[in-house]
Amino acid sequence: MKTIRKLVHREIIAAVAFVTLGFLALLLFFDLVDELRWVGRSPTGEYTISHALLYVALGIPSHLYELLPITVLIGTIFVMARLAQSSEFTIMRTSGLGPVRALRTLLALGAVFVLLTFAIGDYIAPLSDRAAQLVKARHLGRLTTGATGAWLKERQGDQSFAVNARAIAPDGGMMGVRIFEFDNQGRLTGQIHAETARFEPDGAWSLNRVLRSRFLHPENGDAHVEHLQSDLLRWPTQISADMVAAAVLKPDRMATLDLFQYTRHLKANGQSAQRYEIEFWRKVFYPLSCLVMVVLALPFAYLHFRSGSLAGYVFGGVMAGISFFLLNNLFGFAGNLQNWSPWLTAAAPGIIYSLASLAAFTWLVLRR
Repeated sequence: MKTIRKLVHREIIAAVAFVTLGFLALLLFFDLVDELRWVGRSPTGEYTISHALLYVALGIPSHLYELLPITVLIGTIFVMARLAQSSEFTIMRTSGLGPVRALRTLLALGAVFVLLTFAIGDYIAPLSDRAAQLVKARHLGRLTTGATGAWLKERQGDQSFAVNARAIAPDGGMMGVRIFEFDNQGRLTGQIHAETARFEPDGAWSLNRVLRSRFLHPENGDAHVEHLQSDLLRWPTQISADMVAAAVLKPDRMATLDLFQYTRHLKANGQSAQRYEIEFWRKVFYPLSCLVMVVLALPFAYLHFRSGSLAGYVFGGVMAGISFFLLNNLFGFAGNLQNWSPWLTAAAPGIIYSLASLAAFTWLVLRR
């Protein structure tokens, strides 16, 4: 049985690696074509083809994270269907590979893919994405974070602050920082504008070339504005570099712990965290989709294939896998709009497809 398990694992790993390399090469080609439009576009002309290649290469972990579940499905379906077509799986069954052992064999390999997906998505991909952003910022001069930049909010005692960073600086700091200060009645009491800002080791922000405005609202007098200028201002805050990166990066590109901390920060400051809560739970359950994929592929080993029918069954399995990801995205959007429970929104597609796969597997085993 150990020999059979090694054979199945080796065949599936080879197939998954081949499919992953094929998809990865295609995605990297499209990324490179898209990135070439920035070559020579920087004010200093420093963004060259080598920087574009480096930026594309740093995107490999993110693509791997996105591709692994679907390539696990395609590779596993291909191997199980091929074993069934050549009657090798029938020989394995007569050698003692019962349904429970077959399921356990695939789940053991699926657990390895779960750990690999989690490691890439939580540790490697976020670091490579931030490095790619810095490469682009350093050689393009700056990296904008949307039409109006990144927005964050913080509460300090009776005061609240709305913070806007227009762009990421080449050194990893921020450019065009604006801080709006409000009192406990929601009135604007001050504004700080800094050309650049950097993060201090103790968590505070060091603001450079600062213009500070104070809006005074006396009870029995006319309101007026005071303007102060300074070259350097230290602003104490709990908004860390990771939180700013969280506002810059897409939620699905963030590490699970960063998403959890950012969600807590949003809740603590009275902001809607539904979207990020759903993304947090999707991040938790996403690696487990590799288990769903191997369970979805197992029934193909119990089908009888005629010559030429293998490609059709593999195509049908791939379509089932794609429908899983479409349903996953659909539940994410619907859960955000309808304010559904975040963990249930993220877990529902996996539960539905796992039950459907196990039902198909059980029906095929009992029927055969």
